[in-house]
Amino acid sequence: MPKSIYEDIYKDLKQKIENNTFAYQELLPPENSLIQTYGCSRNTLRRAVGLLVNDGYVQTMQGKGVRNIYQPCEQTAFTIGEIETFTESAVRNGQQAFTRVALFTELQLNKKQAAMTGFPENAEVYYIQRIHYLDDVPLIINHNYFLKEAVPGLTKEIAEHSIYQYLENTLHMTIVNSKRIMTVEKVTEIDEKYLALNIKDYNCVAVVSSQTYNSDGVMFEYTQSRHRPDHFRFYDNAVRK
Repeated sequence: MPKSIYEDIYKDLKQKIENNTFAYQELLPPENSLIQTYGCSRNTLRRAVGLLVNDGYVQTMQGKGVRNIYQPCEQTAFTIGEIETFTESAVRNGQQAFTRVALFTELQLNKKQAAMTGFPENAEVYYIQRIHYLDDVPLIINHNYFLKEAVPGLTKEIAEHSIYQYLENTLHMTIVNSKRIMTVEKVTEIDEKYLALNIKDYNCVAVVSSQTYNSDGVMFEYTQSRHRPDHFRFYDNAVRK
């Protein structure tokens, strides 16, 4: 599915805001100037700006223009309303991240696993345990389940780099939406092992469970992300209507 022009403009403006090309609290270039820069219609530009407003990056002011209100976080903060990878979040906040694969295997789901993930019983999946590090600190352990028939050719090497880049750039998959549930759960032995948690200080982890769908309506991924509580942060931009 081809991307719309306004999405490309949105991503370019977003990147320029994040890298401080447009400084915090300053106005973006005038609308007519941006229209000339991107060679687009007024409606197309306004759709792109509307996405930035929804993300909490800018604020439109009648008669004045569009002001940059984005501020990077001191620690990685994930967005509620977007599907954003750990690496993308770290880059957005100017931080260094890397991923280590602790386990890469293939499973045929039993009844209990099927009920947990939402995949059919006996479905064949890749099961991956990945630890995400930020500035050499292990912050998250992901338990990833990817449907084999929807994600052919997945390897440990791909999992250590970027699975979503592989899906989008190699398999040309369009990732559409992700349903998420956030809970707090007791620390497990795996959490203690990989997240370097001291059970005396932390007896729980924040857990984000997600079912993610592609443009064909296929649920291709179930992931349980287990976060260190001292680094757990999700944010949203709420608008009063």
